[in-house]
Amino acid sequence: MYKIIEKETLSENVAKFIIESETIANNRKAGQFVIIKIGEKGERIPLTIADADANKGTITLIVQKVGTTSHKLFNLESGDSLTDLVGPLGKATEVEKVGTVIAAGGGVGIAPLYPIAKAFKEAGNKLITVLAARSKDLIILEDEMKAFSDETVVMTDDGSYGKKGLVTAGIEEIINREQVDTVVTIGPAIMMKFVALLTKKYSIHTLVSLNTIMVDGTGMCGACRVSVGGKTKFVCVDGPEFDAHEVDFDGMLKRMNAYRSEEEVSYKKYLESRN
Repeated sequence: MYKIIEKETLSENVAKFIIESETIANNRKAGQFVIIKIGEKGERIPLTIADADANKGTITLIVQKVGTTSHKLFNLESGDSLTDLVGPLGKATEVEKVGTVIAAGGGVGIAPLYPIAKAFKEAGNKLITVLAARSKDLIILEDEMKAFSDETVVMTDDGSYGKKGLVTAGIEEIINREQVDTVVTIGPAIMMKFVALLTKKYSIHTLVSLNTIMVDGTGMCGACRVSVGGKTKFVCVDGPEFDAHEVDFDGMLKRMNAYRSEEEVSYKKYLESRN
């Protein structure tokens, strides 16, 4: 069992959990993830490690309430425990000094972007963060990102905060005013697709962290397979990060919807069980 040391609600559907796990805290690197399970018969879901404190032996996970398991996790409180916590999994981000880096996050994707952006800054790069969401109340970790960014741009779809527009508008504005050497983007798959299309137009190296369906996290089940550069890759062991310009996002989006009806039935049953 893995104890929840602290819980903080960031918005109506997003919460931050600090969880006890000394081994993972001491071994994780930027870009890696864990797989959690709640209850002996619970579903296994992957979550990127947003932060870690090796001295305290804790890791930070930020969760958006979307389906059954994320809803169960969202409803846990400090003092409760996770049944299973496996990690760190996946390949760490390949960080080097390249010049100017744009780190662009959409919604809850800002959470896994946080350690990666910080690592690029610590490597000596100029770091510009672009944080995007539908509205002001969905922007997370803004102060934390600003603490190490050279510049932070906030974009909201409805214009309720920062600049009005999509994340791509914020990125392109920066590209048009100065040299950008690398873009790292994490968020909904459709968002990453359009960021990739934009940066490909400008021939800017771009990394994405993929959020495919995942079961075992060790490359055995094949559920997370995705086409990258015309070859089949497994997000859990070959990724989760890939060259954005090589990813078949259309194929990935189709696979991510493969169990949508089953997910809806599961979520409906869960909600009914709570009434």
